[in-house]
Parts: sequence; structure tokens; C-alpha cells
Amino acid sequence: MSERFKKLNPIESFQLFCLESYRSTHGIPAIQAFNEFKKNNVFSFLQSGYDVLHTQSLKYIISEIDQLIHKQNATLPRKHRNNQEA
Repeated sequence: MSERFKKLNPIESFQLFCLESYRSTHGIPAIQAFNEFKKNNVFSFLQSGYDVLHTQSLKYIISEIDQLIHKQNATLPRKHRNNQEA
């Protein structure tokens, strides 16, 4: 069988399910969802937490992904502006 048609293992299937669910929930294109997952290490998070996450509700899983992405993209504390007085 060609590598192109290789069957996904359970973790890969779960990651794909989460990617599609995230895309659908947020109404974004697949490539945007994929890039968000790659940029924020969501695939790794889903793999390492598979044992627990795959038993949870979709709402819970999406919430966990949203929290992870939010943490990864949290802004650093603002710098004090120079030459401004309160």
C-alpha cells in the first residue's frame, strides 16, 4: 500500500478530528486552523494529553485548545512609555 494512503493511528485521527472541529467551531479556513495548531504546538498538546482528552466532550476539548492558543499568544507586559507623566 502506498504511503499516501496509510491509515492513521488513533492519536493522528484524534488530532485530525480536533483540527476539523476547531476549524468548524471558529468558522475559519482549514489552512488557518492548521497554521494555528502548528504555531502553538497544539498537535503536541493533543498527543501528550490524548489519554485524557479523547474521553472529554468536544466543547471541553475546544476550550482547552483555545486556552492553550491564548496562553501561547499572550502579550508580554507593556513597556512604560517614555516621556509621559500620569
